[in-house]
Amino acid sequence: AAHTALAPQAREALVLGAGLAGAACAAALRAEGLAVTVLDAAGAPAQCASGNPGGLFHGSVHADDGPHARWNRAAALRAAQGLQGLPWVQHGLLRLAGDANPAALAELLARQALPADYLQALDAQAVAGLSALPLAQSAWHYPGGGALCPADWVRSRLEGCTLRLGQHAQTLQRQAPHWRVLDAQGREIARTELLVLACGHRLPELLRGLDPELADLLQPQRGQVSWLDAGAPGARPRLPVAGGGYVLELPDGRLVCGATSSLDDPDPALREADHQHNLAVWQRLCGVADAGERPLQGRVGWRLLAPDKLPLIGGLPSGAPRHRATQAAHWPRHPGLVVCGALASRGITWAQLAGELAAALALGLPAPVERGLIDAVDPARFAVRKVRQS
Repeated sequence: AAHTALAPQAREALVLGAGLAGAACAAALRAEGLAVTVLDAAGAPAQCASGNPGGLFHGSVHADDGPHARWNRAAALRAAQGLQGLPWVQHGLLRLAGDANPAALAELLARQALPADYLQALDAQAVAGLSALPLAQSAWHYPGGGALCPADWVRSRLEGCTLRLGQHAQTLQRQAPHWRVLDAQGREIARTELLVLACGHRLPELLRGLDPELADLLQPQRGQVSWLDAGAPGARPRLPVAGGGYVLELPDGRLVCGATSSLDDPDPALREADHQHNLAVWQRLCGVADAGERPLQGRVGWRLLAPDKLPLIGGLPSGAPRHRATQAAHWPRHPGLVVCGALASRGITWAQLAGELAAALALGLPAPVERGLIDAVDPARFAVRKVRQS
């Protein structure tokens, strides 16, 4: 059942959410010739987690090369192919590996046959030379990774779409063959044959009336980033550095560091304690002996996390199948409804591939990843695990 296209005849689509996920879905659907409308409660695109001044994109490597590593690799490779036309992209990224033996890192690369243009293992001397920082530890170098401004990426993907901003979607109703989108007063603000839910940390709110168990599993996570003004003294990395946080320099000279993470935390105010946490990240990742007292600015946003730290992409289960409920592919789905969310802290890396997969599942196109990864990000996976455990 889950292999059936969700809206194969659709010629127009409504995307809820004008952040990274929504923009990626909108661009992928437009590339297939659909007329796309993007609806968002904010007054401009990229106002939530996608509004940070800079962010990272890169893959990952795990010894067992499981679903997380393979999804991250596929997404990072696809993200690196979609950077044309952006005003600022910084290429190359270091992810510190602590006291790991560089020979062991290189052996892992060789065992998995990962090419040098995707990932390199560097010893401490090479790390210090590449970063221009007083670092004394080994690191992974992602030549195809880097940093960019998320809002620039979002705006580039929304070109050609109809934007309806400042409209808050509160409730969804199925009235075949359409989905109706209602506001807080119960008034219809839109209807469509293909509805894409890509609304970031607001996704559980809209899922609650359709799949309350799934909605309860998703966790909004508050994150605060901080930045130092251009010209502030201190070590500055030649390329972005990550590892339990990140540090990057923006084109205007500001130094961004972060980010904090706290669950069930709706506080939108900047916190001094979070600034100090981010300052400590800068100190650790750049080998700064003492960060001292420095004036910081910052921003608060919310990410959405699934329990297994993978995204949700695909059709929403409409009920359990009578047979073979231990396999996600046999779960029936709500027609005309696609979910693309829970991009966690990897929105820039995951968005392009996530949007293309969402469009493929909606329209019945060839999928951009193998079946194992489609199952790994399937919104039905948690219900399947519950059946298996029982």
